[in-house]
Amino acid sequence: MVDVMSADKRSLLMARIRSKDTAPELQVRKLLWRDGFRYRLHTKGLPGKPDLVLPKWNAVVFVHGCFWHHHSGCSFFRLPKTRAAFWKEKLCRNKERDHASMAALLAANWRVAVVWECAVREDAGAVAQKLAAWIRQETKCIELEAQKHSGHDNTP
Repeated sequence: MVDVMSADKRSLLMARIRSKDTAPELQVRKLLWRDGFRYRLHTKGLPGKPDLVLPKWNAVVFVHGCFWHHHSGCSFFRLPKTRAAFWKEKLCRNKERDHASMAALLAANWRVAVVWECAVREDAGAVAQKLAAWIRQETKCIELEAQKHSGHDNTP
């Protein structure tokens, strides 16, 4: 499929995509704050610069965009048809970096939550409830994703 935007317009659009303060991240932050959780943002000293760091609970939260972090089987992830090899390599590197960051955090005795964009879009309130319950527990990891996935594998 041919891109309907010019290369310059596409470049401008892609340059405007933020790595922090995304809409799903802001929703999660707002709901956790409302529930009384206090956190730090994007702590550079921790592997992967987690989106939220809750030192009191020894927990970190990553809010992953389904496209940028290659959420397999998710309807929000589609491998672009143009420059497919570039995107496949880039998204695989992103996923590998995510796994390495998570392993390093767990080894450093942090608890890790991954919240997917699709889960926030589906029901942000339910995500906040599950996340709050997890924070109060001692479980090492949790991954929150939408209940309804497309069922197809979008592996690059």
